[in-house]
Amino acid sequence: MTNHQKRLSVPKSWPVERKTEKFTVKADAGPHGEAGVPLLIVLRDVLGYVDSRKEARYALNQGSVLINGDRVTDEERPVGMFDILEFEERDEHYRVFPGEGGRLALTPIDADSAGSKLGKIVGKTTVSGGKLQLTLHDGETLLVDESDPYDTRDSIVVDNEDGEVVAHFDYEEGALVTAVDGAHAGEIGTIDEIQVTPGSSSNNVLVDQDDDLATDGDSEASASNEGGEAAGGFETVEEYVVVIDENFTSEDSSSEQSSGGSRETSGGDD
Repeated sequence: MTNHQKRLSVPKSWPVERKTEKFTVKADAGPHGEAGVPLLIVLRDVLGYVDSRKEARYALNQGSVLINGDRVTDEERPVGMFDILEFEERDEHYRVFPGEGGRLALTPIDADSAGSKLGKIVGKTTVSGGKLQLTLHDGETLLVDESDPYDTRDSIVVDNEDGEVVAHFDYEEGALVTAVDGAHAGEIGTIDEIQVTPGSSSNNVLVDQDDDLATDGDSEASASNEGGEAAGGFETVEEYVVVIDENFTSEDSSSEQSSGGSRETSGGDD
């Protein structure tokens, strides 16, 4: 099996330029499925902290890079939506957040916020012992009491140290959400209406946007009123939205490291 990935065929969430080189690094097996971005791409192409795979391996072997509280030494470890990335020596903390066009971007956060991560519940199963197993969007599973009021499409905040749920956000009308895929990826608003679609088709979600919640360029997009957009908001399928905390909106107003300014190096995945 090849360790190379053609740039033209990488998922749209990957923050890499498609036409500068033929190949890039391939993500290892792990969280987030095929949408997971290799850590090497984040270190080299997004942050510019290293110039090559060799430099990335050396930096990671120092043990000062953490993802969701765990030290990471594999440069191919997938990084994905809502992961917490920490650089201890630099005292830097980032949350992976959807950027323009669905490409992953890094949002600077403080050390306290880096102690937990957000997860969207995509499945739940009753297991023995009166427990409920929740499956999150990144593939992580955790056990909670069967009586706990969790449902699919809700979001929870999980402590990175002990794995306990520290916050719970219901998926309901009035909830604050962000789009993580589709034409409106990266946009934030509140659910105005959940339109239940008969049969196997996805439910539609109408999202209302205030001016202070819209991301850069949203006003122009709203004015065009094309591609499933509603006046003062947008429309998408419920699989594409994630319930978030209002603290996300204040954090996102700060500068982001995103694919727009990706740094490219010659030599593909060297």
